[in-house]
Amino acid sequence: MEIEFEPPRSFTLDNVHFDTGKPALRPESFKELNEIAEYMRWRKEERYEISGHTDNVGKDDDNLKLSQARANAVKEYLVKKGIKAVRLTAKGYGHSQPVADNSTEEGRQANRRTELKIL
Repeated sequence: MEIEFEPPRSFTLDNVHFDTGKPALRPESFKELNEIAEYMRWRKEERYEISGHTDNVGKDDDNLKLSQARANAVKEYLVKKGIKAVRLTAKGYGHSQPVADNSTEEGRQANRRTELKIL
């Protein structure tokens, strides 16, 4: 019997964190990003989209710029870890793709996320 493992095509990077309103990665994010880089080195043929998302607090333009800057920060980190930039696309979506209700703090927290999609 042969068992094949097919990873999810898209998932939230739960342990990737940023300071409020800033695009710089917090140091506690490095462990998860290092694990992702290791996986990517193993799966050399795959391409990925890194997507940044925000809640709906603040101006639309600011949220879009922040989400793009955060996606770029994750991409830059992975490139520094040896992943070829041509395999990675960074895209900021602002608050256009919520996964929870923005009327509660819990919902806003869930919407402030970074996702990785296997293309």
